[in-house]
This record gives sequence, structure tokens and C-alpha cells, in this order.
Amino acid sequence: MSDFLDGGCLCGAVRYRARGRPEHRMICHCKTCQRAAGSPVVAWVTFPAESFDFVQGDPVRFQSSPPVIRTFCGVCGTPLTYVHSQAAEAVDVTTCSFDEPDSLPPTHHSWLQDSVSWVRFGDGLPTYPTTRSEGS
Repeated sequence: MSDFLDGGCLCGAVRYRARGRPEHRMICHCKTCQRAAGSPVVAWVTFPAESFDFVQGDPVRFQSSPPVIRTFCGVCGTPLTYVHSQAAEAVDVTTCSFDEPDSLPPTHHSWLQDSVSWVRFGDGLPTYPTTRSEGS
């Protein structure tokens, strides 16, 4: 993995750069991710906040729940980041907004308790009803 991982939105108005290795890589099935992305799941990569910068454009920020701020491109709508106030030292970045998402494969699925009934993964990754830290 390179020292830098670049990415951005679909239209190119917003670009970012992450440095170093990610802390976590996961697929989230929670209801708020589903609604924010209009998708049954969202893949996320977590970096230390000090290792992540927007380098072009200014994403729109919104509070999707009291402790969470999400960003997206105000031009094309691509979801970009998620920051929880109780873990503000980290930033979750949508995996498929990276230029090379294949270099960031997920390690597990979280929030299966919220999964829509017709989604079935056969990737063999560990699954958790809520968060990985809360166990299976």
C-alpha cells in the first residue's frame, strides 16, 4: 500500500488524500448508512483524522444524527465521510470513493441487525449484529 491514498467524488469537484494505513475496513448495514447512501450497505475505511485532508473543493457537511457529521459532494451528491463526536480522532471514508478501492478490502460486516432482508453476502467475512467491538 502506498503512503498516500487519493480519492474523491464522482464529478471531481471534491478530492481528498489519506496518509498511512487505515485503522479499520468494514461494510456497514446500519439504517442511517442505508438512508444516507440510498444503498443497502456502505463500505468504510477508517483513518486517524490527522491523516486525512480534503485537497480540492469543499464538501457539504450535515448532521445525520446528534453525534454524527457526514460529508458529501454538493455538486454530484457522492457520500464521502463520517465522523462520530465520541470518536472524533478518526474519520470514516467511503471505500468506493477512493481511486483504488480494490486496495482496501473489508475485514468484516457490522450492523447486520439492520440489514435489509434481501441482501445476502457469501464472502465469508465475520459478521456482527451491531459493532465489531460488541462481539458477534
